Formats: sequence, C-alpha cells, structure tokens
Amino acid sequence: MSRLNRRSLSAMAAAAALSVCCAMAPASASAQAYPSRPITIIVPFAAGGPTDTVARLLAEAMGRDLGGAVVVENVGGAGGTLGAQRVAVARPDGYTLLVHHIGMSTIPTLYRRLAYDPVNGFEPVGLITEVPMTIIGKRNIAATNLQELVALARREGVNMNLANAGVGAASHLCGLLFQSALGVQLTTVPYRGTGPAMNDLVGGTVDLLCDQTTNTTEQIRGNTVRAFAVTTATRLPSLPDLPTANEAGMPGFEVSVWHGLYAPRGTPVEIVNRLSTALQAALRDPNLMRRFADLGTEPVAQDRATPAAHRAFWIADVERWRPVIQTAGQFAD
Repeated sequence: MSRLNRRSLSAMAAAAALSVCCAMAPASASAQAYPSRPITIIVPFAAGGPTDTVARLLAEAMGRDLGGAVVVENVGGAGGTLGAQRVAVARPDGYTLLVHHIGMSTIPTLYRRLAYDPVNGFEPVGLITEVPMTIIGKRNIAATNLQELVALARREGVNMNLANAGVGAASHLCGLLFQSALGVQLTTVPYRGTGPAMNDLVGGTVDLLCDQTTNTTEQIRGNTVRAFAVTTATRLPSLPDLPTANEAGMPGFEVSVWHGLYAPRGTPVEIVNRLSTALQAALRDPNLMRRFADLGTEPVAQDRATPAAHRAFWIADVERWRPVIQTAGQFAD
C-alpha cells in the first residue's frame, strides 16, 4: 500500500471517529449540563390550595440543589386533568414537571375519556409527602363528637350535605370513603376549589367537609369550624387535641393525601434520577421540613422519594381506589 493511501485511510478513520464523538456529544453534554434553564412545575389546581403550597415549597428547595430556578405554574380545571395532560404531552427533557396528589390514583377510574394516558404517560420521580385529612363541620352542626356525627349522618342521609372542592379533589375522595364507611349516601356539593367550599362551611351553608390539614388547620385552630377527627393512625403534633377517627369511633378509617413529582414519559433516566436526587435533598431541607410541620404534615422517608418506590405505590393505589369509585358510581366525563 502506498504512503499516500495509508495517509488517506488514517485520515478517513480519524474523521469517522470524530464524527461518532460529535454525534454522541449532544446527549452526554445535555445530561451533564442539566438543568441549563428554568424548570417549570405544573400544578393542576388553582393557586393557594394545598397542592400549590406543597409544590412551591418543593420548588424553592429543589432549586437550591439543582442550582437554578424552579418555577410553579398553575393550570387548573377538570379535576386536575388539564394540567396533567399538559405535562403528559410536553417535551420529555426534564424542564416540564408535574406535582399532583392522590388524584393520580383515582383519575384512571374516575374519568372515562381522557386525551392522555393517565398511568403510562408519566415517569414518576418520587413521593413528596402524605397529608392527613380532617373531618370538620359547620360550627352549629347538631353533633359535638364523631360518634354523634355518625349517628346524625345515618339519621339524616341525603338531608345532610357534604362539600368538596370538585370531582377528583382530595375532599371529594375523602367524602366517598366517609360515606362508604358509614353505609349512607349524603348530598354532595361540589365547588370550584377548596376556598369557596370552606367559605360556605364557615358560613354555615353546608354541613360537612373532609379535607387536608393544609387547608383546615388554620380554621380548626381559629375555632371557625367544628373538628371531629383526623384520619391518621396517631394524633398530629400540630393538632394534639383532635382525636383520630379510630379513637373517636370509626375504627380503621384512615386516609391521607399523598403528593408526587412526575416527568413526561420518555424523559431520559439520568435526568429522572437527577430530579429524584434533588427531590430527596429538598425533603431534607430544614426550611421545608419546618413549613411542612406547620401545615400538619412531613416529608416522606427518603427511600420513598425514588422513581421505583413511587411507581409501585402509585399502581397499588390505583387498584385500591377502583372499587370505591365504581361502587359510588360518581364518574366524570
């Protein structure tokens, strides 16, 4: 082989190697540089609600670990499905995320027609927190404790009304379980958000509400509503005088509203893992832990703030809620 040909072959090999390196560089560089611009967390509910509060505290803490801005955008409507759809169809590059609550477990059964896959459209990043629920009533309701409330509800039936923040909201789900546990049907009154529902409860227009401590603690402490029980296995440090449902006469009635973080399906695994690491760091953040405690909740254990743990928990919860919703027959189109 001539010297010229050997030089030509060497040059061609070098060019090919350079071409391969250049082709591989963007993916590797993009993963290493992530995030290189602000990340948006979509909250599928109105500003000021419990999920919004959790998301904003999380965004602030995650931003410190990621070294960049994490902003929250509220995309409410249709029981949280509009915001979830926005994330499901977003570019899977780690810059559009979703913080959603237990509705991620009920939407697959509750909604019969959706423009996105409510289970396979997302990559779970990790759980964030489990928020206790409280059973509360208007101040002048004719019951002073949970046993009296149960007797009243069974006696009144549809003459007693139960407010919620809309189909698919945490208060709607807790209300379904409450009616199922009592074996009665109350008149449910859906509102467009927790704020209006709480206003009417405080004003005495509606009788009952079962909602998250992030929404009810202030009203309970302010004595503007009558509190009957918290739906956890043990009492809460933030509401030490409020008995558990088990203590107060409803054995086994336990429900909490968990929140999780999601990316669109197809997001690279290295980005999902980086987000999970940032989530775990955020859940150890002293300010976040303090603020969560003020709201009557706490971060989940670190081993639950992972993609695998969250997916397993989520899928099991979908199956837990399916018979409850099907029995109640309260579906949304």
